[in-house]
Amino acid sequence: MKNTALWLTEAEVAGHVPMVDAIDALERNLIEIADGAAFNVPKALGSLGDGGAMHALASASPRLGVCGFKTWVHTPNGAKAVFALFDSNNGSLLAMMEANTLGQIRTAAMTALGTRWIAPAEADDLAIVGTGRQAIAQVYAINAVRPLRRVRVWSRDAARRQAFADKVRVDLPQADVTVAGSLEAATDGASLVTVVTRATEPFFRAGLLAPHAHLNAVGAILPANAEVFPDVFDRAWAVVVDDLDNARRGSREMRERYGVDAPQWPKVQTLPDVIKRGGLANGNSGDVTVFKAMGMGLSDLAVAALTYERALAAPGTALTVPLTAAAPIQWTRD
Repeated sequence: MKNTALWLTEAEVAGHVPMVDAIDALERNLIEIADGAAFNVPKALGSLGDGGAMHALASASPRLGVCGFKTWVHTPNGAKAVFALFDSNNGSLLAMMEANTLGQIRTAAMTALGTRWIAPAEADDLAIVGTGRQAIAQVYAINAVRPLRRVRVWSRDAARRQAFADKVRVDLPQADVTVAGSLEAATDGASLVTVVTRATEPFFRAGLLAPHAHLNAVGAILPANAEVFPDVFDRAWAVVVDDLDNARRGSREMRERYGVDAPQWPKVQTLPDVIKRGGLANGNSGDVTVFKAMGMGLSDLAVAALTYERALAAPGTALTVPLTAAAPIQWTRD
């Protein structure tokens, strides 16, 4: 059993795991779910009132020999997450890592996988709705699987829209990046739409989607939040979620459309099954596709395990803490 564990900062997580690598690592772990070789522990959620919440996600991957927990607290004044990575064979603690950046990476990587497996192969025109902390990683992740010809940016704050567009324009020089004056202008004709906001009431209707468009709805992951109206699901010929249990528990949008255990839920596909199957199952009548991502433990675990592996291969870059010391713990550097 190891007697030391790594401590990894936000910057170290970002430095060790490029987005493309995170996407591929996550895809391998999702196949494990479909095969029954890995599992998620359902999310635990507690309300702090006034928009604050406590969260916990867990998962295990016997193939990788690891398991872990991400815990975080979100408040109107800020949020912080940490991830604890364990050896699933002997129970030793391998690493503790700051996990805000990890969360951004895995959330964007999940959107990229949904886009890779569900969106039309020729889709290259993205409307990004929302310019918060998660949004920039969403654009980069989608570009990794569908090289973008055009990006249109919309959010409620004009100054943030412009700053966001300026950054994307520099980082994706091949794309025509524009600031949209309205939600309608942003989505008009867009083959890809990603909605990633903190909206507490639905604002996105099915009529905003172009024919055969693909929608990633990834912002509303709390029961109090909602971005899309039920008619979005009604128009879709395929609705896919990352994790069905988390969607049933936490998606207000889908619960309002499908109920808690209504018969319509079997029509909702999971991304692990889509990947294992090699594509979408026969769907409903409709002309658009929808991917609803809620977050699950295995996506965090995929990124955390890869971060740990890369950190071990780069000695001297991470702090270690002794786990069996009789004296008070002293932090040291490898």
